[in-house]
Amino acid sequence: MTSPRTSTDISPAFASPALGWLLLLPALLGTLITLLLPTVQTILLSLQSAGLTGPSVFVGLANYGQVLGQGAFWKALVFTLSITVIPLLVAVVVGPLLALALDWSGAWPRRAGRIVLSLALVAFSPVAVAVSWMRGLMPDASGLATMTEGVRDPATAPGTLQLILAAATFGVVCALATMAFLPALRGGTVSPAMLAVGGLVALAMVAAGLQTFAIGLTMTHGGPNGSTQTLSLVQYTYTFMVGRVGLGATVATVMGLVLGVLGIGAVCVAAASGMRITIEPRGATPDQDVVRAGSGAKVIVGVAALVVVAAVGLALTWPWLSALLAPAQPGSAAPSGWRTVVNTWAPALIGALVSVGVAYLGALGIGGLRPLGRRSEWLLLVFAPWLFVGMGPLSLAGWRTVRGMSLIDSFVALVQPVLVSVPALLILTLLCKGLAARTGKDFLGGVVLPSLPMAGILVLAVTLVNGQELLWPLLVAQDPGLATAPVQLLTRTSGYTSALPDVGLATPLAVVAAALIGIVAAQLLYLDRLAITVGRSRADASPA
Repeated sequence: MTSPRTSTDISPAFASPALGWLLLLPALLGTLITLLLPTVQTILLSLQSAGLTGPSVFVGLANYGQVLGQGAFWKALVFTLSITVIPLLVAVVVGPLLALALDWSGAWPRRAGRIVLSLALVAFSPVAVAVSWMRGLMPDASGLATMTEGVRDPATAPGTLQLILAAATFGVVCALATMAFLPALRGGTVSPAMLAVGGLVALAMVAAGLQTFAIGLTMTHGGPNGSTQTLSLVQYTYTFMVGRVGLGATVATVMGLVLGVLGIGAVCVAAASGMRITIEPRGATPDQDVVRAGSGAKVIVGVAALVVVAAVGLALTWPWLSALLAPAQPGSAAPSGWRTVVNTWAPALIGALVSVGVAYLGALGIGGLRPLGRRSEWLLLVFAPWLFVGMGPLSLAGWRTVRGMSLIDSFVALVQPVLVSVPALLILTLLCKGLAARTGKDFLGGVVLPSLPMAGILVLAVTLVNGQELLWPLLVAQDPGLATAPVQLLTRTSGYTSALPDVGLATPLAVVAAALIGIVAAQLLYLDRLAITVGRSRADASPA
């Protein structure tokens, strides 16, 4: 005898394939215009010999033979992969261990951990961190920053920069990984969920490492003698420094291919595992928190783990903190005012609102309304090749488009030309899928309203990332009056002055305070209630 089905045993009653496809349409168009077409344009440019301006000549695969036949490319590839090793280990070892310790110790240590880790997210600026480490080259340098001396010698520069990158990114990598693993521990299927999340985290870390650009450009410009060239720096040098557009497009295409494979792999992991994100009811206390509430030993373990990680992060961040708190050096440029703040953060916010907004509509269509039934999340494969692609591989095509529209040196050009955030689309789709499977309410009350806070959180996250972007504003705004904070820091660092600029320029107190308040509120009121589960739900087990 079988029990009658409940509302969670079947597909949501509000499932509407037609409306789902309609909501997905903006994301499809945005991907076509700002991701697929620039990718095709880059591939076509890789088959030509051309400069930044003027005519081009079709040369077929000659550029690939030249690039792949050079030792410099493979040297840059090996170095690029090498700098991902330590951050990857931090993400897949330290992150889950800290998450386990915090989850094991109960509610308040876990929430305290979320608050502490949030500090690393809002204050991270790659260019500012690079500038602070460069203070180690000063005659009066002391402490950990003196390690920077190693970048002067071609023999020691690669290893030195690897260590600096690992130290500079420890806090933000550990924070992101821990916050990714914590919901997997609250979903009821710990081991499978942790494995699936671990796979996504590992793929994301490799993809991020392959696109390392800002810290390397600021500190070494790929030198000395090309010993610290990354793939992104090779592409930038070929394309925008020496004007070998075909060679630069070739490097971009190779990078894009690798990133596309990683993105497709990540979506396959999420879809094949049946991953979904759900929200615990407000005020509900998870069973593990009740069980662990009185266990002093477990609380001590969680607090001790957090203290150790925070202490290590503080020590590795000290070059940045000491530079931030140091008095202004004689000869250093005066801090920029409101215009730099506007140049940096207004386009960043506009781009985030558009790209996350379009992604949210698509997620409601795929995850909430399920146009293909239980197989709907496989629609993410259409967007998967660009899941991990940043501005680097798309920069040449984007720059040519902006130049063709006569928008170079305009405020509009500072907005990154991406109409859909694919990472936000993936996260929101998994959330809408989980909400749709569990709700007994209508579409608005059961899916739209509970998922809106996550869309807002992702807008904040993408704004922070956009605001610290160096490559795009460096390409489209040569007018000093349009310079963003990262560009100003790079320009002043590269100038003919012995004084380094104020590293706080990229992280103004007002922006950091506002972002910190928003992230802490999101952590305590929303993100701490998320749970990641894998496996087929009862809704998925029913006929499509």
